[in-house]
Amino acid sequence: MESEDEPLLLQADWSLEEDEEQEEGEAEEEMERQCSFAEDGGVRGLWEAVGWVYTQPWLCGLVLAAGVLLPCVLAAYMFLRCPPLDIDLSYSAFEVRSHSSAQRFDALTIALKTQLGSWDRRRRDVDDYASRALRDLLLDRLKAEQGGTSTVGGDYNNSRFSKAERQKLFEERSLHKGDDELSRVGDAEDRSSGQRGAEGDKENDGNTTRLVEHENHEAKKAQGDVEKGRSPHLVRVPRFVAGAPYYSYLQSQALWRMELVFLAQGEGDNNIFTPERLRTIHRVERLVMQHPQFRQFCWKPLEVLRDLPLGPSYCSPPSSLLSYLFPSERGGKIYYDGMGPDLADIHGALSLAITHPQFYWYVDETLTPDTLRSSLLRSEIHFGAPLPSFFSLQDRPEEQRRRFRSFVVQYADILARQSTSQVKVLYGGTELFDDEVRRTFHGDMLLALISGGCITALVYILTSFSVFLTFFGLASIGLSCLMALFLYHVVFDIRYLGILNGVAAFVIIGIGVDDVFVFISTFRQAFHLVQPGQRMVYTVKTAGRATFLTSFTTAAAYAANTFSQIPAVHDFGLFMALIVSCCWLWVCLLMPAALCLWSQYVAPLESSCLKQCHSGMSISHTPLSDQDEDIALMSVEFESGSCDPDNDTPLLSLAVETSPPVSGQGGAGLVSAGLQGVLQHWVAEPVVEKRRVIVGLYVLVLLVSAGFCCMLRPASRAPLLFRSDTNLQTLLELRSNLSAQGISCHMCSGLFMEKPHSLHSVAHPCPSVPGTPPQQHPSSQTYSEPHASTKPISTATQKDLLLTVYVSKLDVGAAITLYRFSLNASVPSPWKALTPGNGEVPSFQAFSGPHSNFSTRMTVCVSHTAHPHPRWMITSRSCDPRSGWRSEFSFYVASAEQHHSRKLYFAQLRRSPYPSRVCAAPPGCVISAGPDGPTQGAFYTPLSGDSTQTTSSKTSGFNPCGGGGCGRPAVRPLVDTGAMVFVVFGILGVNRTHRKDNHVIGDMGSVIYDPNFDLFKEIGYLCQLCKAISANTRLVKPGGAQCLPSGNSLTSLLPLLHPECQSLPQPNLLPGQLSHGAVGMHGGTVRWLSMAFESTTYKGKSSFQTYSDFLQWETFLQEQLSALPKSSALRRGFQTCEHWKQIFMEILGVESALYSLLLSLAICIAAVSIFTAHPLLLLPILLTILGVICLVVAIMYWLGWEMGAVEAISLSILVGSSVDYCLHLVEGFLLAGETGPQMASHSASSQDLSALRQWRTLIAVDHVGVAIVSSAVTTVISTVPLFFCVIVPFAKFGQIVAINTAISILFTLTVTAALLATMGPARFTRPPGAVLKACLVVLGTVTFGFTLYWAGGHLMGPVTWPTVTT
Repeated sequence: MESEDEPLLLQADWSLEEDEEQEEGEAEEEMERQCSFAEDGGVRGLWEAVGWVYTQPWLCGLVLAAGVLLPCVLAAYMFLRCPPLDIDLSYSAFEVRSHSSAQRFDALTIALKTQLGSWDRRRRDVDDYASRALRDLLLDRLKAEQGGTSTVGGDYNNSRFSKAERQKLFEERSLHKGDDELSRVGDAEDRSSGQRGAEGDKENDGNTTRLVEHENHEAKKAQGDVEKGRSPHLVRVPRFVAGAPYYSYLQSQALWRMELVFLAQGEGDNNIFTPERLRTIHRVERLVMQHPQFRQFCWKPLEVLRDLPLGPSYCSPPSSLLSYLFPSERGGKIYYDGMGPDLADIHGALSLAITHPQFYWYVDETLTPDTLRSSLLRSEIHFGAPLPSFFSLQDRPEEQRRRFRSFVVQYADILARQSTSQVKVLYGGTELFDDEVRRTFHGDMLLALISGGCITALVYILTSFSVFLTFFGLASIGLSCLMALFLYHVVFDIRYLGILNGVAAFVIIGIGVDDVFVFISTFRQAFHLVQPGQRMVYTVKTAGRATFLTSFTTAAAYAANTFSQIPAVHDFGLFMALIVSCCWLWVCLLMPAALCLWSQYVAPLESSCLKQCHSGMSISHTPLSDQDEDIALMSVEFESGSCDPDNDTPLLSLAVETSPPVSGQGGAGLVSAGLQGVLQHWVAEPVVEKRRVIVGLYVLVLLVSAGFCCMLRPASRAPLLFRSDTNLQTLLELRSNLSAQGISCHMCSGLFMEKPHSLHSVAHPCPSVPGTPPQQHPSSQTYSEPHASTKPISTATQKDLLLTVYVSKLDVGAAITLYRFSLNASVPSPWKALTPGNGEVPSFQAFSGPHSNFSTRMTVCVSHTAHPHPRWMITSRSCDPRSGWRSEFSFYVASAEQHHSRKLYFAQLRRSPYPSRVCAAPPGCVISAGPDGPTQGAFYTPLSGDSTQTTSSKTSGFNPCGGGGCGRPAVRPLVDTGAMVFVVFGILGVNRTHRKDNHVIGDMGSVIYDPNFDLFKEIGYLCQLCKAISANTRLVKPGGAQCLPSGNSLTSLLPLLHPECQSLPQPNLLPGQLSHGAVGMHGGTVRWLSMAFESTTYKGKSSFQTYSDFLQWETFLQEQLSALPKSSALRRGFQTCEHWKQIFMEILGVESALYSLLLSLAICIAAVSIFTAHPLLLLPILLTILGVICLVVAIMYWLGWEMGAVEAISLSILVGSSVDYCLHLVEGFLLAGETGPQMASHSASSQDLSALRQWRTLIAVDHVGVAIVSSAVTTVISTVPLFFCVIVPFAKFGQIVAINTAISILFTLTVTAALLATMGPARFTRPPGAVLKACLVVLGTVTFGFTLYWAGGHLMGPVTWPTVTT
C-alpha cells in the first residue's frame, strides 16, 4: 500500500523539486568557482597547516601540554590572587531585586538597619531608644504649643487635656531619663563586672533569697538617688555581695540558640501531650544537656540561682513546656525546671502553663484552652556568651562564634537518630540549619563523583576499551570547566556560585562526551584516506563543524537564561553557556592531538594488552580499530538502477563496498561495530521503510501530549527545596505554623514564670480570677494514664509489673551461638543456662507494661523456619511475619539511665541464622558491625533484687492545680504566624545606581526619602489609616495592628496631637515582644514611619494563590490613600511584605523561564536556519523539538508535577538539550549529499529522488548514530545520580534532563529520520553561498519583527505580554 501511494504523495512536490534542482545546479557552478578561489587563497594553506600540526607527534604533545597547563595556571591564579568565590545556597538567591515588591521591602530593610542597626531580637536597646526619641520629640512639640493655639489638633488639645496633665507627662519624661541613665549604668556594670555562681551542693535557697533581696534593695536605693537629683554616675548596682554565691559573668547573655520541634506521628491520635511522647521528648532534652561540652557553652542567667537542682553547673535547661511537665523536687519544694525524673499530671501542668501567654509560643495554632491538644511541641536550648577565656561579647566575636559553631554542629548526628515511631525530632537554629544545608549540598555534589565513575567506565566501553582516549576525552571536559570558571569569575567579575550551578557538574559530562564521541567516530570513519594529513583535516573539518553547530545552539539556549531577572537563573545561564563553549573549544583542541598520538603509538599497545587479557577469545584487532564496519562515506557507490519505482525493498538492501583492510590492521571495534550494526538493521532500515507510519504516530503523540500540556496547572503549594521527609524541608514547612524567627522566648519556661513553692501545697499559689469559678476543661478526662493521678503507684502494683527474662544458649557451630529468651526459668535440652562472666547475662528484669520512664517497648521474636533450631531476636519494632518471625512476648525498659538501673547491650548477627544476644559490656556483644537500630543498641533495666529501684519520685503525677485551679487561661497572643505586612510612609524607594550586579549578596543600595513627609502635619491621617486597616478583618488578624513602635508612653501622647489618635488599636503581643512598627529619625525630625499588620495570609500557600492576597492589600491601600488630599505626602505610601518577595520570586521565575524557553527556541530556529540553509532541513528539526517539549511536559503532568519555579527553570533548557541529536542527524544527511552520488539528470523521476532521500538518511544514521546514542546513554547515566539528591531542584532537574535526553534520542532516530526520508532535499549540498544567504534572510526577518513590534507599540500603545497570574 505504501509503494502504491508514494507517487501520489510526491507528485505535489514535483515542481518544487525541479526548481530546486535548477537552483542547485547554478549553486554548484558558483560553488566550484568559489572553492577554486578559496583553494588558491589562504584557506587551503590553513587546513594544510592544521593537518601538518596534528600529524607531528611532538607538536601534538605540545598541544596537549598547553591545553592542560593553560586552564590549570589560570585556575591557580583565580584561586590564589582573586577574591574567593562565594557559594550562595540561600533561597534568597532567586529574589528579583529589580521588582517593585523587592525594592519596597529592601528600602524598608535598609532604613531599619540604618536607624536600628539590625532587625532581630537584639535590637531591643536601639528600638527603645527610637521610641524614647519619638516621645521626647512629641513632648517638645506639645511644650512649644502650650503658649498659644495649637496648629495640630485645633482646640482639642486645650479642651480635653489640662495643663496639669501635660505637666505630669513632662515629669514622667524626666523620670524616664533617669531610668534610662540608670539602665545604661547597669548595662555597663553587666559588661564590666560579674559574680560567680553557686558551686557544689552547699548552696541553699536562703542564700539565693538574700542575694535577690539585697540586689532589689540596692536597686531601689539607686532609684531613690536618681529621683532626688543625685548624679547617677555615683550609683553602682552591686553584682555580688558578701556571703552570696559567687556567680560567673561568663555565659550570662543568651547569644545563640538551638531549636527543637517534636512532631507527633504514627497511628492513632496525633496529640503530642501523651505520656509516651512526652517521655521521649524529655529523654531528648536530657540527652542534649548530657553532651560533654554543654557546660562550656550553656546559658547561665542569674535567675537559675534559685533553682537548687540545677547546681552546681547552673546551666539553663531548655526553654520548653516540659519545665511544667517534669518538675524537680529539692528540700520539699517544687522547681519547674524540667529536670525531674517522672512525669507530672499532664492536664494539671498544662492548666498551669496556659495561664501565661508565653504558653502559646510552644504549640501549634490549633490548641485552645478547651482542647489542650497540639500536633507539635517546640523547645529552645540557649547558649551563653562570653565563652570561657573571653572577657566580653566584643572580645574576638568571630572566634567565639567559630567555637560555638564547631560545638553545636555535633548535635546534628545525635538528634538525627532520636526520632521514634511516635515522635519525629526536628532540629534547627541558625548555625545548625546552615551547617546541614552545606552538608546536604556537599553530599549531593559527591554524587557527581559517582556519576563521573559511571561515565568513565561507560566511555571506556564505548571507545572499545581505550584508556588513552577515555582519559583525554574526559580531561578535555574537566579542563573546560576550569576555563569556564575562570571566565565566569575573573572576566565577567561574578563572585557568587548559586545552587543551580551545581547542576553543571552533571550536565556538562553528557554534553562534552557528545563532542568527544563525534571526533572519535569521524576519525574512525575516515580510515580510507591514506594520507594522515588528509585524514586529520577531514576529521577536524567534519567533526568540528558538526559539534560547533550543536554546541552553538546549546550554548545559545542556555544563554537565553541570562535575560532572566532572577540572579540565580541569570548566573546559571551564563555559567552553562561558558562551559558548553569552552568544552567545544577544548575538545577541538585536544582530541585531534590525542587521536594522532593514539593511532601512532598507543593503539598497538592497547591491542597487545587486550590480547593478553582475553587470550581465550579470538581478538586480533586494536580496540577502536580503524577498519571497522562503518560505511566509508567517500567511497560508497550508489546504484540508481537498483531502485524499483513500485517497491522500496531494494533501497534497504543497498550494496556497500568497503575498502580492503590495510596491511597490518583489520577487523572491527567491538562495541562500536556491534552498536552500529544494531542501529543500521534494527533502527534505520525499519524507520525508513515505515516512515509514513512513524510520521502518523508522531502527529498522534503530538496532539495527545499537547492536550495534556494544557492540563498542567501552576503550583498549588510552596516550592520544595529539599526532600519532603528531611529535617530541613519539614522545618521550612512548619515555619508557616510557628512564630517568626525574630521572636525568641528564652525566658518563657516555668523556670522563669513560676517561683519554687512547697510540695505539700495542693493548689498552686497562682489564684483564680475573683468571681471566676475554677476552670474545668473537657479534655481533663483525656489523660487517663498511670501518672495522671497524684497518688503514687503502690509497691505491690510495682512488683506485679516486674518480670524476669531468662537467657540460655546453644552452640550450633564453631563460630555461631544461638540465644534463647524466655519468661520461664526452666532450660530445655539441649539448651544450656548462662553463667555470669565474659559479658554474659543469665537473666534481667523488666516491666510488663509502661512504668515511669521505663516506657521503651522491646519485642522478643521467634522463628522456626529455614533452620533446624528455633531462633530468637530482640527488636524495638514489631516482628516481620514475611521473614518467618512471630512475636513471643514484650517487655518495657528505659532508653536513658535511671536511678538504680543498669545498662545492657543487645545486637543481632547480620548473617544466618541471625541470632540476637544480650550482654553487659560492648566487647562481648559486638557480634554485628553497624550503627544502632531496631535490632542493635542498648537499654536500661531495673536492678534485680532492689525494691527501691522503681519507686516513683515525689513529683510523679504531681498536679499543681489539684486544689482550686490555676487561674484563667491567657488570651492567645500573635506570634507572627501570618505574613507581616508593613505600610510605609516617608520612603520613595531604593537607589541602586552604584551597584555592579543584581545579586542578593553585597551592597543593597541606599534609601530615597520623601522630603515632603511631615509627621505632625499628617498625624491625623496616619491614625485614620491605622484604624481603617486594622478594622479590615479580611486582611488583618484581630489584635494584629502594630501602628506604633514599642513603648507605652506613645499611646498617651498621640491623643494630645489629634483627636483621631484616640483609641488606637493595641497589638496582642507576647510579653516582652517588640512591636514591628518603627519610625526613622534623623537630625531631630521624623523621616519615615512604618505600621505593621499581621495579615490573615497563610504563609504555607503557593505563590499563585497568595498573589490574590497581595492584590487585595494593594487595592485596599490604594483606595484608602486616594481618599486623602492630593497635597498629602501619604499618597506616596506603599505596602510591602517579605512574603510578597517570595511569591513574586516564584511567579517571575516561572514567567522568565517560559520566556527564556521561547527565546531559546527563537535562537535555535535562527541558528539552525543559518547552518542548514534549507527550509526542508529546518522543518524536521523544529517538529522534533516541538514533539520532545510537548511529550516531556505531558510526562510531567502524568507524574503529578505542577508548574513551579524549579520545573519552569528546567524546561528553559529543553530546547538546547533537544536540538543536539537531531541537528547531528541533519548534518550527517548533508555530509552524505556532499560525499555521495549525485543525480546527473535534472529530469530525474520522483522515485529516484525518494530513493536518494532514503539512502542519505541511512548514511546519516550510520555516520552519526553511534556517536549520538553513546552521548545520550552517557547523559542519562550522568543524571541518574541526581535522582537521589536531597536538594529537590537537583533531583527534578536530573529527572527532566534524563527524560528529555531519552525522548530526544528516540525522536531523532525515528521521527527526524522518517521526516528526512520523506521530505528532505534529495540533491541539496549546502554550498557556501547558501549559508550567507540564510544569514541575510534571518537577519532581515529579525529586523522586520523588531520594526513591526516598534511600530505597533507607537501606533496601538505598548504591548502587554500575558503573564502566569493573568
